[in-house]
Amino acid sequence: MNKTQHYVLGNWTSATGEGKPTFDAVTGEFIAETSVEGLDIPAILHYGRTKGGEQLRKMTFQERGNRLKSLAMYLTKRKEAFYEISYRTGATRVDSWIDIEGGFGNLFANASLRKLFPNQSYHVEGDPIDLSKGGRFMAHHILVPKKGVAIHINAFNFPIWGMLEKCAVNWMAGMPAVVLPAPATAYLTEAVVREIIASNILPEGALQLISGTAKNIFDTVESQDVITFTGSAATGRLLKAYPRIIQEAVPFTMEADSLNASILGEDAVPGTPEFDLFINQARSEITVKCGQKCTAIRRMIVPEKLMDEVQSALSKSLDKVSIGDPRLKEVRMGALVSKDQVNVLKGRVQELAKSAQIIYGNIEKVNLIGADEKGAFVSPVVLRENKPFENIAVHEIEAFGPVSTIMPYKSLDEAIELAQMGKGSLVSSIVTNSDAIAKEYVVNAASHHGRILVLNRENAKQSTGHGSPLPLLVHGGPGRAGGGEEMGGVRGIKHYMQRCAIQGSPTTLTEITGIYQANSAYKEITQHPFQYHWEDIQPGMSLRTHNRTVTDTDIISFANLTWDHFYAHTDITSLDGSIFKKRTAHGYFILAAAAGLFVYPNKGPVAANYGLEECRFLRPIYHNDTVYVRLTCKQKVDRDVASAEHPSGIVKWFVEVFDTNDELVAVATILTMVQKKQEVFVEMTDEKVAECISKLTENSKPNWGILTPQHLLEHLEHGYRIMSGEIQDFEIATPEKILDKVHNSLYNYDKFPKGTAFPTMKKGELEDLIHPDFETAKAKFFEAREAYKIFFKENPEAVMKNMVFGELNRYESYLLERKHLNHHFEQFSIL
Repeated sequence: MNKTQHYVLGNWTSATGEGKPTFDAVTGEFIAETSVEGLDIPAILHYGRTKGGEQLRKMTFQERGNRLKSLAMYLTKRKEAFYEISYRTGATRVDSWIDIEGGFGNLFANASLRKLFPNQSYHVEGDPIDLSKGGRFMAHHILVPKKGVAIHINAFNFPIWGMLEKCAVNWMAGMPAVVLPAPATAYLTEAVVREIIASNILPEGALQLISGTAKNIFDTVESQDVITFTGSAATGRLLKAYPRIIQEAVPFTMEADSLNASILGEDAVPGTPEFDLFINQARSEITVKCGQKCTAIRRMIVPEKLMDEVQSALSKSLDKVSIGDPRLKEVRMGALVSKDQVNVLKGRVQELAKSAQIIYGNIEKVNLIGADEKGAFVSPVVLRENKPFENIAVHEIEAFGPVSTIMPYKSLDEAIELAQMGKGSLVSSIVTNSDAIAKEYVVNAASHHGRILVLNRENAKQSTGHGSPLPLLVHGGPGRAGGGEEMGGVRGIKHYMQRCAIQGSPTTLTEITGIYQANSAYKEITQHPFQYHWEDIQPGMSLRTHNRTVTDTDIISFANLTWDHFYAHTDITSLDGSIFKKRTAHGYFILAAAAGLFVYPNKGPVAANYGLEECRFLRPIYHNDTVYVRLTCKQKVDRDVASAEHPSGIVKWFVEVFDTNDELVAVATILTMVQKKQEVFVEMTDEKVAECISKLTENSKPNWGILTPQHLLEHLEHGYRIMSGEIQDFEIATPEKILDKVHNSLYNYDKFPKGTAFPTMKKGELEDLIHPDFETAKAKFFEAREAYKIFFKENPEAVMKNMVFGELNRYESYLLERKHLNHHFEQFSIL
């Protein structure tokens, strides 16, 4: 019998024993059994902590982020296969998009956070803290990856998103994961994990999959582990109280289903855009994923006078929802995940109906398109509770499906109280065009909700909606919602790291944090810091400039140049009663003069001024005062480069301006873009090209591909004749939508992939030779290269067309030549 497999200890394996069967939610057909019997759970957890954890912890945030980005791109290319499997869970294309591409979006979003972290494996948090008057004893906080494993117990409703929204965060923090998807949809999680493992993008051990419920998973957890749970509040509370978790003080984050509320503002009457937005949002939250969302709207709190209008409008809107086989384009709502869930849902609705009235739908009857009763289909159900303060079942019982309840309020205070009666939720929303109403609700209701959406006509088209958690926002809530937080950008990553306060001297803490701390010892250097490439610059490297005396003329000229005629700079008769004693230099003149003192004028690795991060003027500088500057590397931050520029990083420079008494006058942090070293390619000088070609013989064999030595020479000759403009009768083969990206790749330091084929070449076939023999081909190669050099010497501004890279100027043609020759010379081992 088919069984869902596990990926543990570096292998795919099946568990022993009889498992729990899972069925197609649409057809009722058997899919697979899930069993965890026979799995060595302690060994699995230890394998993650060691095999995967050791590799992840050594990576920098930039390296981890780039792995996540690569993984997101890899999975996105294979997404259609996951859609086909997702249909079997009862999800429509739209439902699946949330799960599949929403999950991949979490990888992309968290990958981008690498830019907010230092270029090292741990993080430095907050500002330095001076613990002494002399500035020689200080403190800081760092966060290092926990040396455990993240155990993720996920719900059935989002088998892909539920895994990746958690894993993306722990991987960015440098922590491995063991994922336990719910049995009902574990087969879809397994399909994605298979692709993740096949990609070889993550280190081995960074991800393990236990497809099912391992009841003994907590028996051997350790204090460095982290546990997350998504599911029912009742189950979560039981797990959180597990003795081993308490004994080891293991962090436990619970994200439980909650009775989320949406409020219709009193101003949002029929005929307003907000009334329509409320109805459309309610319909969507009831029907998307067949209502199986932890963030779905379970309670609709509306003005008492609008109850009938909301009931009527929502009923008409739901009448338009077609239910059935989710593969059909006309179907708008699919099935629940299983027949078991149907039975549970019916019981919950019956409990709610003891006090509330069913005003739409029939839990026992549903009209279907392309499906029958074998599937787990139900009708949307809307209830009406006219006495929500007396009948509290609506605030305590959750029907996890396409079910929601309308209830009235008389004042905004009542609406807030009703929303809070759910005892904590993941999300609430209020639909209103009144900012005053919105403020009143948000400020007073926020204590009970993890997220609040204010929806109105202004943001409607861009709004992600009530039920959409976003990677950069916290996901979680107080009370019934579990009391935890997930995601939230940098906040979420910190959950998997240990915060540690460190104390010491500024010099010591500079070395520990990788960030220059004020009063730290300077590292004197032998040349100007702007002459160093990004890799060679280190925090603490420092330069003391020569002096400059500020004159009256400087101040007046700066005022005239900038039109800044503030009285302290231009009207010395008005200084009485001010903090200034003499004509005072502009603060920004001091900063500009400082730049004039420390900037290196010659062309070098510093590519551009990237901005100013902070600036403070500590005391006035008067005419005839003399200043000097101390320029010190404060921090390095890596960056991605996608445009037409060479790889570079950002260097933050700490600028200190002193007077001749060594009193600090001003401080600032400036940023420069500094190029990285090019150490991948050999520069193709005339001598190097001649040396390499001299090693090529008629009998030389390629390390890859099918080119012969003569074919190689003729191919390179053809390339030179294109670059010199001799051959231009062709169309650019690269699609317009990716041409800029391909063109800009000439500037990076990545080699051409092995096996890259020229567009005109037939796949797997050699072109017909043009020249009669190898020696003739060699001579023609040098002739074409010389013609290329002469062409650009005589036409330095020329731009020539290239079949792959588009239009190239002289410098870009050289970048292409360098990459191209390095590629083929390595192919024939002559470089």
